[in-house]
Amino acid sequence: MEPRVIYEDECLLAVDKPSGMVVNNAKSAHKQFTLYDWIRKSKKVNIEKYDKKKEFVERLGIVHRLDKDTSGLLLIAKKPEYFRFLQDQFKKRLVKKTYLALVSGVLREKGVIDAPIRRNPFNRRKFGVFIGGKSSLTEYIKVDQMITEAGEKVSLAEVYPKTGRTHQIRVHFKHINCPVISDLVYGGRKKARQNMRWCPRLFLHALKLEIKHPGTNKKLQLKTELAEDLKKVLEKLKKG
Repeated sequence: MEPRVIYEDECLLAVDKPSGMVVNNAKSAHKQFTLYDWIRKSKKVNIEKYDKKKEFVERLGIVHRLDKDTSGLLLIAKKPEYFRFLQDQFKKRLVKKTYLALVSGVLREKGVIDAPIRRNPFNRRKFGVFIGGKSSLTEYIKVDQMITEAGEKVSLAEVYPKTGRTHQIRVHFKHINCPVISDLVYGGRKKARQNMRWCPRLFLHALKLEIKHPGTNKKLQLKTELAEDLKKVLEKLKKG
């Protein structure tokens, strides 16, 4: 399991992270091969001459994160100044992000989910919509409407998170009773396991990123294809 390089120059690296790959090194005894490990192995980021206590070195240039089960585009900076430049764009919400998600139920043609998110006080491993949470905004446009073999209606949507909260897309679609397909954390275990008979993993893919290039300051649009396993899910649904 290795990421696929989508774009690379002297400033940055954009990869397509496969589902199931953890971004940062886990602190568990059963350590798996992570994106962090891949960067070290590939030697695409040279950290030898930089302060080991700095965030750039600690994160090996990884600018942002994707959940383990989410596939798609992720950015890696090659020098501290580029790392800070890209991080600043994420913090100021200047990065345009597009995801593709398949969710349960019937979505409106387009919508906005504006609901505060914070860590679930009853389960610290999860996040949810709670009063006092951080402001969180997700926009979407419905792309298609389909029906599964079991007769369940599902919606395919392009999703545009305007903020970057942990598990934001998954939490927001759960909040409107349209959880992402095969989401074991937020979709309900019984329902998610039923989904996994025809969609083997979380149907969430980071499809596009639009940033200012850290070297030229010009707009850079990055795009990857939908992961092959998710393509097959859609093909099967469309065949009926």
